[in-house]
Amino acid sequence: MQKPASGHDHQLQMGVRRFGRVNWLGLATLARREVLRFATVWTQTLLAPLVTAGLFLLIFSIAIGPSRSDVMGVPFLTFLIPGITMMTVIQNAFANTSSSLVIAKVQGNIVDTLMPPLAPLEMVLGYLAGAVARGLFVACAISFAIALVLGQGIAHPLWALAFVVLGGAMMGAVGIVAGIFANKFDQMAAITNFIVTPLAFLSGTFYSVTALPDVLRGITRFNPIFYLIDGARYGMIGVSDSSPYLGLMVVSGVTAALCAVAWWMLKTGYRLKN
Repeated sequence: MQKPASGHDHQLQMGVRRFGRVNWLGLATLARREVLRFATVWTQTLLAPLVTAGLFLLIFSIAIGPSRSDVMGVPFLTFLIPGITMMTVIQNAFANTSSSLVIAKVQGNIVDTLMPPLAPLEMVLGYLAGAVARGLFVACAISFAIALVLGQGIAHPLWALAFVVLGGAMMGAVGIVAGIFANKFDQMAAITNFIVTPLAFLSGTFYSVTALPDVLRGITRFNPIFYLIDGARYGMIGVSDSSPYLGLMVVSGVTAALCAVAWWMLKTGYRLKN
């Protein structure tokens, strides 16, 4: 007959189960759910961003493009493409995680996510998988359309891929934090309209930061989204305002910090278990 485990042994076993193993089935199931959420309504989550990005490029090319000189040695339209692509990626990655959590909280089925034997880190990774996947799908769709219509390729594919993945992960983590914090759709809309969108627009998406006054240029460099836009621009067309290595370090550090905050919020049940 097996000897019952003592309290200390029981704590060790729980510690091994909690930290020493990964619930791969649960993690894969959560990631699959998050991917299916946006794939099921692909006309809204994938086609609509592609149309929006195309409209941005069309309007800028008609209204400003013919009269605008080259920026950083490349045509203005070519300069715009990476910024608009990355802006679309981060907006969709943010929307994927934030909407998933807010909808679950409003409908009262957030318990379906909290009850399964998933560690907080596994939950963070599952949500981020959906955000990164959506960002990659959007980036690939826009890049394919641009290559098809304009014949423009990608200068440094690995750099472009790295910043798209990090952009999806960073804004996915922001979406987790915002989705946990917000209890209503109007609170989520306020975060999107007054924080996420201004940071995306004021990060060199439509201009080079060298055109800004010194004060604004210095402020812009404290915006992590600037490094995402700039890194994507280096990856796609080979020019940038700052070193891509610096951008990679900044974005990686910010992403890790945001993931830690999201992990803490899920671990403590902040605004989830009330």
